[in-house]
Amino acid sequence: MYISYKYLFRLAWLQAFVATVGSLFFSEIVKLPPCSLCWYQRIFMYPLVFIIAIGILKKDKHLPDYVLPLSIIGMLIATYQYLLQMGVIPEAVTNCLAGVSCTAKDVVWFDFVTIPLLSFAAFALITGCMLLAKRLISKSAT
Repeated sequence: MYISYKYLFRLAWLQAFVATVGSLFFSEIVKLPPCSLCWYQRIFMYPLVFIIAIGILKKDKHLPDYVLPLSIIGMLIATYQYLLQMGVIPEAVTNCLAGVSCTAKDVVWFDFVTIPLLSFAAFALITGCMLLAKRLISKSAT
């Protein structure tokens, strides 16, 4: 079975779009104020919608080179916040003490799914799509 890197780019764009709309839903409709770590995750997710869309429109095979730094850093921030929420990392280690707490679990499904875990999953899917696309592109070049 052959998967084109173009489909992976589209899947990554769709994931970035859904994550962006989801984060705006929680803050603007549900009225959950984002904490500082949530803002950092937004900083790394929101531009991906536009970067990936432009890469798709321009048929840019170097798109993973632009997307991977943002998606990997976002994934690391989401991992850090999730570990904070689950108590693996003590809250005293973070700078989230002012304003909205980064450890607050405003949304919890199935006792473990929180917003940072959803963010991690989104960044991980985008990262996986880009890594696989990069591999497919390099194989087709040889």
